[in-house]
Amino acid sequence: RMGKQMFYMQLELWLDAAYELLVEGGVDAVKVMPLAERLGLSRTSFYWHFADRDALLAGLIARWQSQNTANLIARCQLPGHSISQAVLNLFDCWVDPRLFDSRLEFAMRTWALTDRAVEDAIVDADSRRIEAITDLFRRFGFSDAEAETRARTLYLTQVGYIALRMKETFETRMSRIPAYVLTFTGQSPSAEDIAAFRARHAG
Repeated sequence: RMGKQMFYMQLELWLDAAYELLVEGGVDAVKVMPLAERLGLSRTSFYWHFADRDALLAGLIARWQSQNTANLIARCQLPGHSISQAVLNLFDCWVDPRLFDSRLEFAMRTWALTDRAVEDAIVDADSRRIEAITDLFRRFGFSDAEAETRARTLYLTQVGYIALRMKETFETRMSRIPAYVLTFTGQSPSAEDIAAFRARHAG
């Protein structure tokens, strides 16, 4: 019998390889035989870990939900001394792919065009994310209507970045951060807040 630790290590290997195929070639590229060949593992190994391809795809959806949606909501809930600092906490997602994976997000949205269940998951995620950002603005005294409008403007701008596959150098994106904070919140971030944000992403 396969040990529990080995089982979960191989499970992650299969999911990691499926992720790479998904972001490289879309959901149609995620097939058992190419995965097995990429990993140097047998098809039998795959069926130890997943009932079928649909179960693997469900694992990819769960990974996307736990990484992109859960992390975004968590960043929105971090304490902040000002709306600018709170929004910068959220902006960490746009800079650090460990918090929010834009390649995976693009692949999921492309997949949703041909799969109703994935489309439903995207709609639900968008709703939950916008609500979390709206709550962030509410915490700093914005009215419900203004909080929602600012949240939608902020979030849909980032989704646009992803959908259009915008390419920016790190320094270009960093240079735009203060103006984005002002645009989305109506308040300029302090020099200290920008310095702290830059320091978080200096590595």
